[in-house]
Amino acid sequence: MTEEKFMIPGVGGIIERKIDGEDTILVQKRMKDPRECSGVFEIPAGKIREYENIFDCLRREIKEETGLDLIEIYGENEAEIIEQGNYKVVNYEPFSCSQNTIGEYPIMVHTFICRASGDLLERSNESEEIQWVTLKELRRRLDNNKESFYPMHIVTLEKYLSWKSTS
Repeated sequence: MTEEKFMIPGVGGIIERKIDGEDTILVQKRMKDPRECSGVFEIPAGKIREYENIFDCLRREIKEETGLDLIEIYGENEAEIIEQGNYKVVNYEPFSCSQNTIGEYPIMVHTFICRASGDLLERSNESEEIQWVTLKELRRRLDNNKESFYPMHIVTLEKYLSWKSTS
């Protein structure tokens, strides 16, 4: 009988910042195991530890990968916590969710829009070329070379750009 395997839960952050009056977000080049799409651009993201609150995980992952401290996670104030018996459950609504259904890395990422403060790292043990890009530049990169982005984040970034153009 084959061992049952499970999806890996993850969290990601679209980090917004105004620079010289323009809306920007943070992207970075993914530097992980080649099976995990190393060398493509992504938003900061990572795996949720057992029983770790998703918002605490997002703060930890952003700090580890970028050096930034999250000062706001959109939707966190609306999250509800229920404690009953031996359970403590957080109910939240992310901006977007993506699930990998084929491949070597079974992950599901819940992405939030957030703001951060601090100074960027030049690189981390999982990323390099950490940079702020304008939404116009992000659109250009996605339109001209979608393959240069991590597949888990492409639709989320396109959804974000569409949402920003109507908000």
